[in-house]
Amino acid sequence: MKTTFYLSIVIVLMSSVLLVSCSDDEKQGDTTKPVITLNAPAEGAALQPGSHIHFDMDLEDDVMLGSYKVEIHNNFDGHTHTKAEAGETTPFAYNNSWDVSDKKSTHIHHHEIEIPANATEGNYHFMVYCTDAAGNESYVARNIVLSKDGETGEH
Repeated sequence: MKTTFYLSIVIVLMSSVLLVSCSDDEKQGDTTKPVITLNAPAEGAALQPGSHIHFDMDLEDDVMLGSYKVEIHNNFDGHTHTKAEAGETTPFAYNNSWDVSDKKSTHIHHHEIEIPANATEGNYHFMVYCTDAAGNESYVARNIVLSKDGETGEH
């Protein structure tokens, strides 16, 4: 009976040692952020109100992608976000997400982001966020300008 008791204690202690000795990598899982290669729009791109944005990028993850999001907001006065006078123009804002959860890498190319014709000209931030299946997130930020002399999104 004592032998069985001591054997049980030894098994419990050995099990505890084995559980504690697992590496931190095994416990944490996927900690690598996805990679975003934003090809268009370019840094400083001038885009025309009333047109669309030529959007082109590549996404990669070492395990599995989850989703990506595009956010555009004005950068008037270095983020003090001024208001336009009533009836003139409207600061452009955009926020949309897409699911890419069945892929490890993907090429994104579309022209579905429309800039309203009455969008206020000026400086904007074009932000792309990508989240992988494990919840790791990376982002890329570009400065763009809305201008009547800008590109129309054609290529």
